[in-house]
Amino acid sequence: MTIFVVSLFLPFTVNFVVPTPQRRPSPPRRQTTRAVNPSQDGTSSVPSLFTGSGPTPPMTPAIGDHEEFFAQEKVPEKMLPKIMVEEPQSLARSDPHSPAWGTGQSFNQPPSRAGQPPSPSILKRTKIHAKLNSWRTGAKETLLGGQSPRDRSHERAFTKAEWSIEPAEQGNGGLRNAVRAGVDAGDLGDDTTWVGTLGMPTDVLEDSQKEDIQDRLENEFSSLNIWCSDGDVDGHYNHFCKQIPDNPKSKAYEDHSWVYYVKVNQIFADKIVRNYKRGDVIWIHDYHLLLVPNMVRQKLKDAKIGFFLHVAFPSSEVFRCLAVRKELLEGMLGSNLVGFQTEEYCRHFLQTCSRLLNVEATNEGVQLEERFVNVANFAIGVDPASLEKSLEGASVAQWLAEIQERYAGKRLIVARDKLDHVRGVRQKLLAYELFLNKYPQFREKVATSTTEQAELDATVSDIVTRVNSTHATLAHQPLVFLKQDISFAQYLALITVADALMITSLREGMNLTSHEFIFCQSGKYSKQKHGSLILSEFTGSASVFGGSELSVNPWDYRKCAEAVRIALEMEPAEREQRWQKLHDVVMHHTAASWFANFLDRLSHVYEEQHARDTISIPRLSINTLTQKYLKSSRRIFILDYEGTLASWGSPSSIILTSPQRVLDVLNDILLDTKNIVYVMSGRQPEELDRLFGRVPKLGMIAENGCFVKEFGATEWIDVARSEEMTPWKKSVRHIMDYYQERTEGSWLEERHCSLLLHYGSAADSHGAAVQAGECANHINEACESQRVHAIPLERAVLVEPMDWSKGTAATQILEGLRSKHDDRVKEEMPDFLMVAGDDRDDEAIFQWANQLAADKVVEHVTTVSVGSRNTQAMATLTQGVTGKS
Repeated sequence: MTIFVVSLFLPFTVNFVVPTPQRRPSPPRRQTTRAVNPSQDGTSSVPSLFTGSGPTPPMTPAIGDHEEFFAQEKVPEKMLPKIMVEEPQSLARSDPHSPAWGTGQSFNQPPSRAGQPPSPSILKRTKIHAKLNSWRTGAKETLLGGQSPRDRSHERAFTKAEWSIEPAEQGNGGLRNAVRAGVDAGDLGDDTTWVGTLGMPTDVLEDSQKEDIQDRLENEFSSLNIWCSDGDVDGHYNHFCKQIPDNPKSKAYEDHSWVYYVKVNQIFADKIVRNYKRGDVIWIHDYHLLLVPNMVRQKLKDAKIGFFLHVAFPSSEVFRCLAVRKELLEGMLGSNLVGFQTEEYCRHFLQTCSRLLNVEATNEGVQLEERFVNVANFAIGVDPASLEKSLEGASVAQWLAEIQERYAGKRLIVARDKLDHVRGVRQKLLAYELFLNKYPQFREKVATSTTEQAELDATVSDIVTRVNSTHATLAHQPLVFLKQDISFAQYLALITVADALMITSLREGMNLTSHEFIFCQSGKYSKQKHGSLILSEFTGSASVFGGSELSVNPWDYRKCAEAVRIALEMEPAEREQRWQKLHDVVMHHTAASWFANFLDRLSHVYEEQHARDTISIPRLSINTLTQKYLKSSRRIFILDYEGTLASWGSPSSIILTSPQRVLDVLNDILLDTKNIVYVMSGRQPEELDRLFGRVPKLGMIAENGCFVKEFGATEWIDVARSEEMTPWKKSVRHIMDYYQERTEGSWLEERHCSLLLHYGSAADSHGAAVQAGECANHINEACESQRVHAIPLERAVLVEPMDWSKGTAATQILEGLRSKHDDRVKEEMPDFLMVAGDDRDDEAIFQWANQLAADKVVEHVTTVSVGSRNTQAMATLTQGVTGKS
């Protein structure tokens, strides 16, 4: 068995040995005035404003010194560490800090040939087409990636260059560490194969090079490389993928980048299908590949497919803005198991499916027409063992000493973010500015933030300049802002000596930086320990830490500033208590446990779903059923009405079509005094009395278990106490009236314990289905506390109480028979039970009957599902008494 770990980027890439092209020398840098540290004897060679014999205040280096201090010296290529997959101590960089596709700095790789995609603005397309025409006619002006002879020469150098496989910069570092931890723990064995791209442009490479690279990746690194053109990857990753997690823009990206997204996903799916063998596990990761599960499912119906989303899943109000929302949801639902970081993201996904796809969404997952898709949350974590080994490295120890010496006497508030809108860098700096204004006694402290991109550079730089110009002195700079990333050793050293870590993301999955910070604050490697964690409540990590962190709303600057003050003034005993609770969470939710838990759950739900699949369930054997019937001395039949005993329709139409055959069958069964027969239905008691008045002693279950007429009785038992339904029906009726008025041709039916919105006769069937999904989602969100739920049916929405079902009614019937058996010893308990049904609401009674068989309460149990849908029944029957499935 092979576990395919499918991610956009492989954990490996290719480094080429080519000469660096000569470039025009840059003009000399302008000399700037910089602070100089005093010499060892206390004197300085530069003029000072401080005179006299008083002590000289400590000097905080200027901004340029900070950048040079953290700047990494280029290491000769032969000295680069070769991190192989089998080395357990090799930690990958966490995802938020990895460079984007084609922008890595550590390796020598080909330039991209991807051109600029079409502008979403109609006004700009005229100019683009004019440029395109001039380019086609041979003009000097080019539109897409025009190249100079020097550039073409540089590209040709890659086709002849030597190359080596190196650990990649791009990709999900948390996932790589989890896979490595799982391999080390023995949970995955040696049959783990990565599927992904190299994270670099490849159009320049020749076919022979690609074959050699592919062979080495497959044979030595257990990796299947996906070859996509530069233009496809650029349109997929740099354009379409940037809108999915947080900023859906409906029409703007529909025209061009969606095509690239579909194409890249299809290439991934085709690669998986070609290499798949029966029994393999396919685990697909993150929003770059949302379509792959369903694409693979179309070709491999029985494959075991898992999908995990590492980012936050937005609410239905946000996700519905996407023009291709339905395609993305259906793509994810091709999996057997869809995993998220937190329960909140699971709930958002279920609500979105219910609202946009008009399907039944339960707490366990989504019920589709032919199968069930499980949905669950799994909190990812860090790998403590590998992190411990990294902290023990010589480079970390060296940086620990240098940082402690450089910022001696300061309180360090560390923040490390990619500079984009959702990371909350702007909110963080504004809160820090407010903190310095409100609490001037802390102006001699230092905050450090490292970033990568410059999308918000102008705004953020203005804040940084304002903070430093207001609160800086000749001896101190309160805010150190680095427009660069730092090495992993520097990062570990910083979070080890920090007094606090501040995370203010506006929306994020599991923030592993906070987990690493907690682990590094044990005090084992530094005198500083038990630092405070200031964490945005909008991160997935906030849901697992249980309130031991200082939770903040990034938009509330006052509370954020107050959290900084609390973190710096917190007593050591409280800091240690909070840290210990956080540390326990970090050690519980580890990378290895996350990987193992997901795979175990995937195997469990796959077996469960496979057992419910119609193909896996045997047909009802009449001979076996007859033998059980003849051996038994007391028998119970519980038979569904609509779809099983009779076709769907109104009571009047059924009476006029074929009621006599149904009545004759029931009367024939009741001729044997050993038999007890119940008919169950979603109809009201009055309707069932009218339909089965000619069948004496017949037991009945009405409104899906809310009413029961016991076998041989004449009166109905109001099990659900229908008079108590008035409060919730009043509020739900108001909601359903709202949607009924907006759906022409729909009508509302009120029963004793339920409400139905019928839209089968609506003039606009598509619009009616959309309104029905909105109605079901609205009711499930607003009325959950009233213990009712809305269930999408075929051309209807049913609202009924959660606490009553056909299963609860059957339990009451069996309890009644047991009490009669206890009161009168001559009354035998049933040793034969047959339950037949065809609809989704029959699954509760199937489960009840199967449990009786497992517990051996009833000797002979048969559950039968009529039709071809997936079910928990023991057997299937393609047609009911009516001869129609």
